[in-house]
Amino acid sequence: MRGMLPADLHTHTEFSWDTATGDMAGSCARAVELGLPAIAFTEHTDFISWTVDRAGLPDRFTRHLADDTALVPPPLDVTGYLEAIDRCRVKYPTLKIISGVELGEPHWFAGETATLLASAPFERVIGSLHSLLVDGRYRLVEDEYLLRPVADVLRDYFAETIRLIETCDAFEALTHWDYPVRYLPATHPFRPADFEEELRAVLRALAGTGRALEVNTRRTVEPLVLRWWRESGGRAVSFGSDAHRPDLVAAGFAEAAALAEAAGFGAGRHPWDHWLVSR
Repeated sequence: MRGMLPADLHTHTEFSWDTATGDMAGSCARAVELGLPAIAFTEHTDFISWTVDRAGLPDRFTRHLADDTALVPPPLDVTGYLEAIDRCRVKYPTLKIISGVELGEPHWFAGETATLLASAPFERVIGSLHSLLVDGRYRLVEDEYLLRPVADVLRDYFAETIRLIETCDAFEALTHWDYPVRYLPATHPFRPADFEEELRAVLRALAGTGRALEVNTRRTVEPLVLRWWRESGGRAVSFGSDAHRPDLVAAGFAEAAALAEAAGFGAGRHPWDHWLVSR
């Protein structure tokens, strides 16, 4: 197993509403080119209406505006998605192709989440948080930075992540704990040690459920957080590029795998399994 890149268990294609560059077949081709053992297509499923500022939205989002202030993601085309999965499995028989979804804020939408998961045999389900509920409105975390101090937003995000973990058991791995860090103002560099108490609380909560922490390579992996995960009782990690286009599949995986090994995790029984504590 040594030398093989881990499976990419978090990617997006044209079936995720937030990308204009997704391409399932292209991502499969890239995975084969890289020698990946498997790839999971975890399409976005968001049951939310965000209050937004139209002026600040990327162009690819504006088509999903219900009005000037309400961003409403469309539902996942489950039938079309599964048909595309089947076509790719035929076209790329040497690649293990895993169906899946990324549940956004599932603890706020338990009924909708249950209905979706009952609609198809999704093989990979990850959970995420992109939002905060403030004064009765759902707002993207990045928009909150325009309204409140950065440290307050981050602490609220980590507290809400704990509520997600403790009140929803529909997902098997927590993805991008550092989502809000992606959008920090340049004047506020992120140092995990500044939020050690909050981050360790998130990690303890997740470890207590026996679920995996995803090593998300969308931004630089934090070795300190991996160490805290192990110290908090975390037993498993997975790897996800969060790629929204084929050329980013498994980006940064060699470095991420080395950091996970240094933290004491190793490949599971199958190359697409979670990595487990190895020492």
